[in-house]
Amino acid sequence: MGRGTAAIDAHVAFWATARRPIDQIVLLGAGFDARAARLAQAGRRFFEVDHPASQSEKRRRIARLTGYPVDAAKYVPCDFEKTDFLDELAMCGFDRSAPALVIWEGVVSYLSEPAIRATLRRIAAGCHPSTMLLFDHLLKPRAKDNFVDASERFFGSLGETVLFRTNDILPLLYEEGFRHVRATSFDEACLTLTGTYDRARQFRFQRLVLASRTPTEAP
Repeated sequence: MGRGTAAIDAHVAFWATARRPIDQIVLLGAGFDARAARLAQAGRRFFEVDHPASQSEKRRRIARLTGYPVDAAKYVPCDFEKTDFLDELAMCGFDRSAPALVIWEGVVSYLSEPAIRATLRRIAAGCHPSTMLLFDHLLKPRAKDNFVDASERFFGSLGETVLFRTNDILPLLYEEGFRHVRATSFDEACLTLTGTYDRARQFRFQRLVLASRTPTEAP
């Protein structure tokens, strides 16, 4: 499990027992995410939103896995270029009038800034004010970095080109409606989770961001 994934899982676990628990978890651009299967809990609903083709392939594969809880999530097919993901969520039982945790993992860096802004704006305007958005993004390297270059070449070979990097996500979030933001480096997340720090680790250019319109509890 990656450092970002473990940190996000910790957030999901925290809000299960928070003073005001959140019972709606949205996995936006879910891909092959297995979080709903790992963290399923009575009373909590997971919604996986993704392109119909990607979601169909995932469902085909998990149907062949013995013991996989295929009903742990509600699957919400959505072509983001043609349909509104909040409308699709609502048709699948998502309650816009109640707080939610929206997880946007491993997606932002591969979108254009206008596409990122449109999604942020929709969440800020269309969800409950206490809804929290949790996502990761890449920073701009301070200098040429062979590990970063190799990583980008690898993901480029898979058809995933890095389109967005920023060292300061706050202005963009503010402009699209968010008023409470906390950004954590992957180093900090790893230290919190494991109690260890190693300068040789190669994830210096990633951050995990928690954003909301109103103040919230936080782990």
